Amino acid sequence: MLPGSADGLRRGRFLYLPVVPGRLEFAEHARRLILTERPDLVAVELPVTLEGAYRRALERLPELSVIVYEDGRQDRAVYVPVEVTDPFVEALRTAGEIGAPVVFVDPDAGERPHLDEDYPDTYAAQRLGIEAYVQAYRRHRPGRAPGTTAFAEGIAWKLQGTDPRARVLVVVGLNVVDAVLEAMERPHAQPLRHVKRAGLKTLNLHPECLAEALTEYPFLQAAYEKARPAGDPAPARTDRQRAQFRLYAEAEAEYEKNTGEKIAVWQRRLWARYTRNLALTQRQLVAGLFDLTVAARSLVDDNFAWELWQKANAYPFQKAASDLMTVHVSGEEMWLQTKRILLRRRLPRKKARLRPVGLRGRKKEDYPGEWKLSPGRWTLCSYPPEDLVIENYGNFLKKKGKSILSEERARVEPFTTSLLDGVDLRETIRNWQQGKIWVRAFRKISGEVGAVVLIFDEDRQGRYDYCMTWLGEHQNESDMSFYATDPASHPVGPGIGRAEYGGLLLSLPPLRMTDVWTDSDYAFAESKPERLLLAALDYSLEKLVVYVAARPPRSIFRSIAGRLGRQIVYLPIGQLSPVALKKVRVLHVLDGHDRRAIARDHIW
Repeated sequence: MLPGSADGLRRGRFLYLPVVPGRLEFAEHARRLILTERPDLVAVELPVTLEGAYRRALERLPELSVIVYEDGRQDRAVYVPVEVTDPFVEALRTAGEIGAPVVFVDPDAGERPHLDEDYPDTYAAQRLGIEAYVQAYRRHRPGRAPGTTAFAEGIAWKLQGTDPRARVLVVVGLNVVDAVLEAMERPHAQPLRHVKRAGLKTLNLHPECLAEALTEYPFLQAAYEKARPAGDPAPARTDRQRAQFRLYAEAEAEYEKNTGEKIAVWQRRLWARYTRNLALTQRQLVAGLFDLTVAARSLVDDNFAWELWQKANAYPFQKAASDLMTVHVSGEEMWLQTKRILLRRRLPRKKARLRPVGLRGRKKEDYPGEWKLSPGRWTLCSYPPEDLVIENYGNFLKKKGKSILSEERARVEPFTTSLLDGVDLRETIRNWQQGKIWVRAFRKISGEVGAVVLIFDEDRQGRYDYCMTWLGEHQNESDMSFYATDPASHPVGPGIGRAEYGGLLLSLPPLRMTDVWTDSDYAFAESKPERLLLAALDYSLEKLVVYVAARPPRSIFRSIAGRLGRQIVYLPIGQLSPVALKKVRVLHVLDGHDRRAIARDHIW
């Protein structure tokens, strides 16, 4: 038998179940094994002095508790969270379901040596199997921590005093199981131990502090609790990685609802890759909640990181009101070496913003429909400060497109008489064995950029049904054609509607563009981005057209551009700053030029 298998850890009437404290995968395994083996007695490696507090906390499950007692030597309190994903707690719960007596086998004679143990990521146990994980750990584990032998002898003393006719399942920490097996080979005297703990209390955790106070984050514990059918020897497994994807999806839906902004597919993909890399830097397989939040803030913004943290902190079984005292504790009070992350929310919601008393709030409609857009009143127009932002960003994209084209056509050669445009360090290091310095020469790009197409969303689901073509109001303002969400569905002021670009086209000089969306010359286009690209090629007076999108255009557009004497410069949108893109994506539509005088009081 394998050393990590159940039969490999059976010693007479004792069956040893090594676990990693506080981890979901071992809680599932403990429940499955107890329901399958049906032992006469379940022994758990928990301090006997905390038995009464644990039993009180078990009565409240799935509501979570924290056990607090005084530590006189260090003059501070000790916090012990009672979690549904802790294998010791799960062993107690499942033993109660099958009617098996429970014994606490830690005599509380000293420090528990597994508290500071650094275990491999327990997600490997789900992928490889518990037996393989246990076997690998026992085979490659370094030397024992100080005090492990004395701790194991105390457990052995308790186990040797159990009913000699009972079949006992022993739930013990993975790092002490070998020491316990050795200690069981010889008799032991009763160790000196604590009779009781001073200041022992069982408290109710406030729902808002669960993410900081628990070992596994609340969203994962809730998923485990919901998948835990009573009495089922083969309960549904809770996959940690799949739970993270569900967490992301729920946070994304809440983010879109609160901000009106949509997360792109490339951001989801990068979030998954970034969290994987963060986990690998800490020698883990799956990222923890802190790293998930860091990745959300880095790849989207603080608002999305906040929504993800709030969803991760959601545990529907927990209540603030309880028959026990409710406490609100922070991670710094319960754990050592905690990390901090600062999230600055920027939401256009009154309830979500902390404001000084007396600060004037945003204006609202006196009655529904008061601010409805009236296109026939005057003429639709834009908000000038937003025009400046979009024009500046269009100029930035023109420069970036030319620079990318220049780099693609750069020539690298060994240094002879001139440094040309500078030393190419990469090529110099690559050919270091030749003893030469390599220099780079950028070829001059003929022509300028005449139009820019920026595609945020290809609109495969028909979300952006507001299609317009606007003419520039002066010589430095581009003609623009765009598709966006309907501004009439989101009024923010009298005759002022808020919308979100799906894609846009900028072309100079102004006052030349007819309505792109009704032009029959572009009927060939299969989508809105393709129609904008055809118009850009058609209206551009310069050779180059910059196309920014998640995917490059179809190859036929290269041929069309060549026949028109144009060249498409493709720029992946993933190379651009998400923060900058967010600033240019929102637009406001005004139903008359006179609205510009009051627009600043309503636009946020």
